[in-house]
Amino acid sequence: MKVVVAPDKFKGSLTGAQAADAIAAGVRDVLADAEIVEVPVADGGEGTVAAAVAAGFELRTAAVAGPTGADHQAAFALRGSTAVVELASASGLDALPGGPDPLGATSRGTGDAIRAALDAGAREIVLGLGGSASTDGGAGLLVGLGARLLDESGAGLPDGGASLARLACVDLSGLDPRLVTTRFTLAADVDNPLLGVRGAAAVFGPQKGATPAQVSQLDAALARFVEVLDRVAGADCSGLAGQPGAGAAGGVGFAALALLGARRRSGFQVVAELVGLDAALAGADAAITGEGSLDEQTLGGKTPAGVAAAATDAGVPAHAVCGRSLLDDGARAAAGFASVVALTDYEPDPAVCMRDAAGLARRAGREIAQHLAERPAGGGGTIGSPRRAKELTP
Repeated sequence: MKVVVAPDKFKGSLTGAQAADAIAAGVRDVLADAEIVEVPVADGGEGTVAAAVAAGFELRTAAVAGPTGADHQAAFALRGSTAVVELASASGLDALPGGPDPLGATSRGTGDAIRAALDAGAREIVLGLGGSASTDGGAGLLVGLGARLLDESGAGLPDGGASLARLACVDLSGLDPRLVTTRFTLAADVDNPLLGVRGAAAVFGPQKGATPAQVSQLDAALARFVEVLDRVAGADCSGLAGQPGAGAAGGVGFAALALLGARRRSGFQVVAELVGLDAALAGADAAITGEGSLDEQTLGGKTPAGVAAAATDAGVPAHAVCGRSLLDDGARAAAGFASVVALTDYEPDPAVCMRDAAGLARRAGREIAQHLAERPAGGGGTIGSPRRAKELTP
Protein backbone atom coordinates (compact mmCIF):
# COMPACT_ATOMS: atom_id res chain seq x y z
CA MET A 1 0.00 0.00 0.00
CA LYS A 2 1.22 3.50 -0.87
CA VAL A 3 0.07 6.42 1.27
CA VAL A 4 0.86 10.06 0.49
CA VAL A 5 0.93 12.36 3.52
CA ALA A 6 0.58 15.98 2.35
CA PRO A 7 -0.52 18.39 5.10
CA ASP A 8 -0.09 22.12 5.57
CA LYS A 9 1.07 23.57 8.89
CA PHE A 10 -1.04 23.40 12.04
CA LYS A 11 -0.57 27.07 12.92
CA GLY A 12 0.88 27.56 16.37
CA SER A 13 1.54 23.83 16.81
CA LEU A 14 3.25 22.03 13.94
CA THR A 15 5.01 22.94 10.73
CA GLY A 16 3.88 21.11 7.64
CA ALA A 17 6.91 18.83 7.87
CA GLN A 18 6.26 18.09 11.55
CA ALA A 19 2.61 17.33 10.85
CA ALA A 20 3.61 15.02 8.01
CA ASP A 21 6.13 13.22 10.23
CA ALA A 22 3.57 12.71 13.00
CA ILE A 23 0.79 11.48 10.73
CA ALA A 24 3.18 9.22 8.84
CA ALA A 25 4.40 7.73 12.11
CA GLY A 26 0.83 6.83 12.98
CA VAL A 27 0.32 5.17 9.60
CA ARG A 28 3.51 3.14 10.07
CA ASP A 29 2.28 1.97 13.46
CA VAL A 30 -0.46 0.06 11.64
CA LEU A 31 0.87 -0.42 8.11
CA ALA A 32 4.49 -1.26 8.79
CA ASP A 33 5.17 -2.35 5.20
CA ALA A 34 3.43 0.56 3.50
CA GLU A 35 5.26 2.96 1.22
CA ILE A 36 4.71 6.35 2.83
CA VAL A 37 5.57 9.48 0.87
CA GLU A 38 5.68 12.70 2.90
CA VAL A 39 5.00 15.85 0.88
CA PRO A 40 4.39 18.89 3.11
CA VAL A 41 2.42 21.47 1.12
CA ALA A 42 1.41 25.13 1.55
CA ASP A 43 -0.69 27.71 -0.29
CA GLY A 44 1.71 30.63 -0.65
CA GLY A 45 1.45 31.88 2.93
CA GLU A 46 3.42 30.91 5.99
CA GLY A 47 5.07 27.54 5.48
CA THR A 48 5.72 27.94 1.75
CA VAL A 49 9.50 28.13 2.15
CA ALA A 50 9.44 25.18 4.55
CA ALA A 51 7.49 23.11 2.00
CA ALA A 52 10.04 23.97 -0.68
CA VAL A 53 12.93 23.02 1.61
CA ALA A 54 11.27 19.70 2.43
CA ALA A 55 11.10 19.10 -1.35
CA GLY A 56 14.83 19.62 -1.79
CA PHE A 57 15.34 23.37 -1.99
CA GLU A 58 18.22 24.84 0.01
CA LEU A 59 17.27 26.98 2.98
CA ARG A 60 18.83 30.46 2.95
CA THR A 61 18.44 33.39 5.31
CA ALA A 62 18.81 37.12 4.74
CA ALA A 63 18.99 40.18 6.94
CA VAL A 64 15.98 42.33 6.05
CA ALA A 65 13.90 45.18 7.42
CA GLY A 66 11.05 43.71 9.44
CA PRO A 67 7.50 45.03 9.15
CA THR A 68 8.32 47.92 11.50
CA GLY A 69 11.76 48.53 9.97
CA ALA A 70 13.69 46.75 12.72
CA ASP A 71 16.42 44.27 11.78
CA HIS A 72 14.96 40.87 11.02
CA GLN A 73 16.08 37.51 9.61
CA ALA A 74 13.93 36.16 6.79
CA ALA A 75 14.09 32.75 5.16
CA PHE A 76 13.95 31.94 1.47
CA ALA A 77 14.55 28.75 -0.50
CA LEU A 78 16.81 28.22 -3.50
CA ARG A 79 17.18 25.44 -6.05
CA GLY A 80 19.27 26.24 -9.09
CA SER A 81 18.09 29.57 -10.42
CA THR A 82 14.63 29.32 -8.79
CA ALA A 83 13.96 30.96 -5.43
CA VAL A 84 10.91 30.85 -3.20
CA VAL A 85 10.45 34.06 -1.21
CA GLU A 86 7.79 34.09 1.47
CA LEU A 87 6.34 37.48 2.35
CA ALA A 88 5.11 36.11 5.68
CA SER A 89 8.71 35.40 6.71
CA ALA A 90 9.98 38.89 5.88
CA SER A 91 6.97 41.17 6.35
CA GLY A 92 4.32 39.09 8.06
CA LEU A 93 2.16 39.54 11.12
CA ASP A 94 4.22 36.96 12.97
CA ALA A 95 7.35 39.05 12.32
CA LEU A 96 5.97 42.07 14.18
CA PRO A 97 8.09 42.77 17.26
CA GLY A 98 5.10 44.18 19.14
CA GLY A 99 1.44 44.75 18.42
CA PRO A 100 -0.13 45.59 15.05
CA ASP A 101 0.96 48.74 13.23
CA PRO A 102 -1.69 49.17 10.53
CA LEU A 103 -0.55 52.61 9.38
CA GLY A 104 3.21 52.21 9.62
CA ALA A 105 3.96 48.56 8.82
CA THR A 106 5.96 48.03 5.64
CA SER A 107 6.64 45.39 3.02
CA ARG A 108 10.21 46.68 2.55
CA GLY A 109 11.73 43.51 3.98
CA THR A 110 10.20 41.47 1.18
CA GLY A 111 12.08 43.63 -1.32
CA ASP A 112 15.24 43.03 0.73
CA ALA A 113 14.60 39.26 0.58
CA ILE A 114 14.13 39.37 -3.20
CA ARG A 115 17.44 41.18 -3.56
CA ALA A 116 19.11 38.52 -1.44
CA ALA A 117 17.64 35.85 -3.72
CA LEU A 118 18.96 37.70 -6.76
CA ASP A 119 22.39 37.91 -5.13
CA ALA A 120 22.23 34.12 -4.66
CA GLY A 121 21.70 33.64 -8.40
CA ALA A 122 17.92 33.43 -8.67
CA ARG A 123 16.39 34.46 -11.97
CA GLU A 124 12.97 32.99 -11.37
CA ILE A 125 11.24 33.95 -8.15
CA VAL A 126 8.08 32.51 -6.67
CA LEU A 127 6.72 35.14 -4.30
CA GLY A 128 4.36 33.67 -1.73
CA LEU A 129 1.79 36.25 -0.64
CA GLY A 130 -0.07 35.79 2.62
CA GLY A 131 -0.02 36.82 6.26
CA SER A 132 1.27 40.34 5.62
CA ALA A 133 1.43 42.92 8.40
CA SER A 134 1.23 45.97 6.12
CA THR A 135 -1.20 47.78 3.86
CA ASP A 136 1.27 49.79 1.80
CA GLY A 137 0.37 48.72 -1.73
CA GLY A 138 3.80 47.17 -2.09
CA ALA A 139 5.43 50.59 -1.82
CA GLY A 140 7.85 49.20 0.75
CA LEU A 141 8.64 46.28 -1.55
CA LEU A 142 9.69 48.77 -4.23
CA VAL A 143 11.84 50.72 -1.77
CA GLY A 144 13.57 47.49 -0.80
CA LEU A 145 14.30 46.96 -4.50
CA GLY A 146 15.81 50.42 -4.95
CA ALA A 147 12.93 52.82 -5.62
CA ARG A 148 12.49 56.12 -3.77
CA LEU A 149 9.19 57.56 -2.58
CA LEU A 150 9.34 61.35 -2.23
CA ASP A 151 7.08 64.08 -0.87
CA GLU A 152 6.59 67.57 -2.31
CA SER A 153 9.88 68.79 -0.81
CA GLY A 154 11.84 65.87 -2.27
CA ALA A 155 12.28 64.15 1.08
CA GLY A 156 11.84 60.42 1.38
CA LEU A 157 8.60 59.18 2.88
CA PRO A 158 8.62 57.09 6.03
CA ASP A 159 7.54 53.47 5.88
CA GLY A 160 3.90 52.47 5.92
CA GLY A 161 0.73 52.87 3.94
CA ALA A 162 -0.49 56.02 5.66
CA SER A 163 2.48 58.10 4.50
CA LEU A 164 1.52 57.48 0.86
CA ALA A 165 -1.10 60.22 1.25
CA ARG A 166 1.85 62.66 0.98
CA LEU A 167 3.44 60.98 -2.02
CA ALA A 168 4.45 63.38 -4.80
CA CYS A 169 7.01 61.42 -6.82
CA VAL A 170 8.19 57.84 -7.28
CA ASP A 171 11.80 57.61 -8.48
CA LEU A 172 12.31 54.25 -10.16
CA SER A 173 15.80 54.97 -11.51
CA GLY A 174 17.43 53.00 -8.72
CA LEU A 175 15.43 49.80 -9.17
CA ASP A 176 17.66 46.75 -9.28
CA PRO A 177 18.42 46.19 -13.00
CA ARG A 178 18.29 42.40 -12.54
CA LEU A 179 14.53 42.66 -12.13
CA VAL A 180 14.15 43.14 -15.89
CA THR A 181 15.50 39.65 -16.60
CA THR A 182 13.83 37.92 -13.65
CA ARG A 183 10.52 36.10 -13.94
CA PHE A 184 8.11 36.52 -11.05
CA THR A 185 5.20 34.28 -10.12
CA LEU A 186 2.80 35.37 -7.39
CA ALA A 187 1.57 32.44 -5.32
CA ALA A 188 -1.69 33.89 -4.04
CA ASP A 189 -5.30 32.77 -3.86
CA VAL A 190 -6.65 36.21 -2.90
CA ASP A 191 -8.54 37.75 -5.82
CA ASN A 192 -9.31 41.15 -4.27
CA PRO A 193 -8.47 44.39 -6.13
CA LEU A 194 -6.30 47.02 -4.50
CA LEU A 195 -8.95 49.69 -3.82
CA GLY A 196 -12.57 50.03 -2.77
CA VAL A 197 -14.97 47.96 -0.72
CA ARG A 198 -13.22 44.70 -1.68
CA GLY A 199 -9.78 46.24 -1.59
CA ALA A 200 -6.72 45.59 0.53
CA ALA A 201 -7.57 48.16 3.21
CA ALA A 202 -11.29 47.44 3.49
CA VAL A 203 -11.10 43.65 3.60
CA PHE A 204 -7.76 42.92 5.24
CA GLY A 205 -6.96 46.13 7.12
CA PRO A 206 -9.13 45.25 10.14
CA GLN A 207 -7.27 41.93 10.47
CA LYS A 208 -4.08 43.99 10.86
CA GLY A 209 -5.54 46.25 13.53
CA ALA A 210 -6.97 49.06 11.41
CA THR A 211 -10.00 50.95 12.72
CA PRO A 212 -12.77 52.01 10.30
CA ALA A 213 -11.24 55.49 10.13
CA GLN A 214 -7.81 54.04 9.43
CA VAL A 215 -9.24 51.81 6.71
CA SER A 216 -10.56 54.90 4.92
CA GLN A 217 -7.23 56.65 5.45
CA LEU A 218 -5.28 53.74 4.00
CA ASP A 219 -7.59 53.30 1.01
CA ALA A 220 -7.19 56.97 0.10
CA ALA A 221 -3.42 56.74 0.51
CA LEU A 222 -3.28 53.69 -1.76
CA ALA A 223 -5.33 55.56 -4.37
CA ARG A 224 -2.74 58.34 -4.23
CA PHE A 225 0.03 55.77 -4.72
CA VAL A 226 -1.68 54.43 -7.85
CA GLU A 227 -2.20 57.94 -9.22
CA VAL A 228 1.46 58.93 -8.82
CA LEU A 229 2.84 55.60 -9.99
CA ASP A 230 0.66 55.79 -13.09
CA ARG A 231 2.75 58.73 -14.30
CA VAL A 232 6.13 57.02 -14.13
CA ALA A 233 5.72 53.26 -14.31
CA GLY A 234 5.10 52.85 -18.02
CA ALA A 235 2.17 50.59 -17.22
CA ASP A 236 -1.56 51.05 -16.75
CA CYS A 237 -1.38 51.16 -12.98
CA SER A 238 -4.97 52.27 -12.60
CA GLY A 239 -6.10 49.25 -14.59
CA LEU A 240 -3.77 46.89 -12.77
CA ALA A 241 -5.06 48.14 -9.42
CA GLY A 242 -8.42 46.66 -10.35
CA GLN A 243 -7.01 43.28 -11.31
CA PRO A 244 -7.79 40.19 -9.20
CA GLY A 245 -4.97 39.72 -6.72
CA ALA A 246 -3.81 43.34 -6.72
CA GLY A 247 -5.04 43.59 -3.13
CA ALA A 248 -3.12 40.50 -1.99
CA ALA A 249 -0.74 40.98 0.96
CA GLY A 250 -1.80 44.54 1.64
CA GLY A 251 -1.37 45.49 -2.01
CA VAL A 252 2.02 43.88 -2.63
CA GLY A 253 0.22 42.04 -5.41
CA PHE A 254 -0.39 45.39 -7.13
CA ALA A 255 3.26 46.49 -7.00
CA ALA A 256 4.41 43.10 -8.29
CA LEU A 257 1.92 43.18 -11.17
CA ALA A 258 2.73 46.79 -12.07
CA LEU A 259 6.52 46.91 -11.68
CA LEU A 260 7.78 43.33 -11.70
CA GLY A 261 5.65 41.99 -14.54
CA ALA A 262 4.50 39.23 -12.22
CA ARG A 263 1.93 36.59 -13.07
CA ARG A 264 -0.54 35.53 -10.38
CA ARG A 265 -1.37 31.88 -9.95
CA SER A 266 -3.10 29.79 -7.31
CA GLY A 267 -0.76 29.59 -4.34
CA PHE A 268 -1.57 25.97 -3.75
CA GLN A 269 -1.04 25.02 -7.39
CA VAL A 270 2.34 26.75 -7.50
CA VAL A 271 3.55 25.01 -4.35
CA ALA A 272 2.09 21.66 -5.43
CA GLU A 273 4.17 21.86 -8.60
CA LEU A 274 7.31 22.83 -6.70
CA VAL A 275 7.01 19.85 -4.35
CA GLY A 276 5.89 17.34 -7.01
CA LEU A 277 2.52 16.47 -5.51
CA ASP A 278 1.02 14.96 -8.68
CA ALA A 279 4.02 12.67 -9.13
CA ALA A 280 3.74 11.57 -5.51
CA LEU A 281 0.04 10.74 -5.91
CA ALA A 282 0.65 8.49 -8.93
CA GLY A 283 -0.14 4.93 -7.93
CA ALA A 284 -1.12 5.86 -4.39
CA ASP A 285 -3.85 4.04 -2.47
CA ALA A 286 -4.68 6.96 -0.17
CA ALA A 287 -3.73 10.55 0.55
CA ILE A 288 -3.82 12.22 3.96
CA THR A 289 -3.80 16.00 4.15
CA GLY A 290 -4.67 18.51 6.85
CA GLU A 291 -4.20 21.85 8.59
CA GLY A 292 -5.08 23.47 11.89
CA SER A 293 -8.70 24.26 11.05
CA LEU A 294 -11.02 22.89 8.40
CA ASP A 295 -13.60 25.60 7.77
CA GLU A 296 -15.19 27.67 5.02
CA GLN A 297 -11.81 29.20 4.13
CA THR A 298 -10.53 25.71 3.44
CA LEU A 299 -13.06 25.36 0.64
CA GLY A 300 -11.79 28.57 -0.99
CA GLY A 301 -8.51 27.05 -2.16
CA LYS A 302 -6.57 26.25 1.00
CA THR A 303 -4.15 23.34 1.02
CA PRO A 304 -6.43 20.47 2.18
CA ALA A 305 -9.03 21.23 -0.47
CA GLY A 306 -6.30 21.46 -3.09
CA VAL A 307 -4.80 18.12 -2.06
CA ALA A 308 -8.24 16.51 -2.07
CA ALA A 309 -8.91 17.81 -5.58
CA ALA A 310 -5.54 16.61 -6.83
CA ALA A 311 -6.10 13.22 -5.21
CA THR A 312 -9.55 12.93 -6.76
CA ASP A 313 -8.09 13.69 -10.19
CA ALA A 314 -5.58 10.89 -9.58
CA GLY A 315 -8.32 8.48 -8.46
CA VAL A 316 -6.99 8.43 -4.91
CA PRO A 317 -9.26 8.78 -1.83
CA ALA A 318 -8.27 11.72 0.38
CA HIS A 319 -8.49 11.88 4.16
CA ALA A 320 -7.92 14.87 6.39
CA VAL A 321 -6.42 15.39 9.83
CA CYS A 322 -7.10 18.76 11.44
CA GLY A 323 -6.95 20.50 14.77
CA ARG A 324 -10.66 21.22 14.55
CA SER A 325 -13.34 20.84 11.89
CA LEU A 326 -16.15 23.35 11.37
CA LEU A 327 -17.41 21.65 8.20
CA ASP A 328 -20.55 19.55 8.20
CA ASP A 329 -20.82 16.20 6.45
CA GLY A 330 -22.08 17.76 3.23
CA ALA A 331 -19.26 20.28 3.02
CA ARG A 332 -16.66 17.62 3.75
CA ALA A 333 -18.07 15.37 1.03
CA ALA A 334 -18.22 18.26 -1.45
CA ALA A 335 -14.56 19.05 -0.70
CA GLY A 336 -13.66 15.47 -1.58
CA PHE A 337 -12.71 14.09 1.85
CA ALA A 338 -13.40 10.41 2.46
CA SER A 339 -12.99 11.06 6.20
CA VAL A 340 -11.96 13.81 8.58
CA VAL A 341 -10.24 13.22 11.92
CA ALA A 342 -10.14 16.23 14.27
CA LEU A 343 -7.63 16.35 17.12
CA THR A 344 -10.24 18.08 19.29
CA ASP A 345 -12.25 14.87 19.23
CA TYR A 346 -9.40 13.30 21.19
CA GLU A 347 -8.60 16.32 23.37
CA PRO A 348 -11.30 19.01 23.67
CA ASP A 349 -9.07 21.48 25.56
CA PRO A 350 -7.57 23.67 22.78
CA ALA A 351 -4.46 24.51 24.81
CA VAL A 352 -3.69 20.85 25.48
CA CYS A 353 -4.59 19.95 21.91
CA MET A 354 -2.04 22.44 20.56
CA ARG A 355 0.59 21.42 23.08
CA ASP A 356 0.22 17.72 22.29
CA ALA A 357 -0.52 18.15 18.58
CA ALA A 358 2.24 15.82 17.39
CA GLY A 359 1.09 12.90 19.53
CA LEU A 360 -2.55 13.47 18.63
CA ALA A 361 -1.73 13.74 14.92
CA ARG A 362 0.10 10.41 15.17
CA ARG A 363 -3.00 8.93 16.79
CA ALA A 364 -5.11 10.30 13.94
CA GLY A 365 -2.76 8.80 11.36
CA ARG A 366 -2.99 5.48 13.16
CA GLU A 367 -6.79 5.60 13.11
CA ILE A 368 -6.98 6.33 9.40
CA ALA A 369 -4.47 3.56 8.73
CA GLN A 370 -6.59 1.08 10.69
CA HIS A 371 -9.48 1.75 8.34
CA LEU A 372 -7.24 1.64 5.28
CA ALA A 373 -6.11 -1.79 6.42
CA GLU A 374 -9.70 -3.01 6.29
CA ARG A 375 -9.84 -2.74 2.50
CA PRO A 376 -7.55 -4.21 -0.18
CA ALA A 377 -4.64 -2.08 -1.40
CA GLY A 378 -5.41 -0.50 -4.75
CA GLY A 379 -9.12 -0.92 -4.15
CA GLY A 380 -9.86 2.70 -4.92
CA GLY A 381 -12.94 4.49 -3.67
CA THR A 382 -13.15 5.69 -0.11
CA ILE A 383 -13.09 4.00 3.24
CA GLY A 384 -16.58 5.19 3.97
CA SER A 385 -18.78 8.24 3.96
CA PRO A 386 -17.42 11.45 5.58
CA ARG A 387 -17.76 11.29 9.33
CA ARG A 388 -16.33 12.75 12.49
CA ALA A 389 -13.32 11.21 14.20
CA LYS A 390 -15.41 9.92 17.10
CA GLU A 391 -17.55 8.06 14.57
CA LEU A 392 -14.44 6.57 12.98
CA THR A 393 -13.01 5.39 16.28
CA PRO A 394 -13.49 1.62 16.67
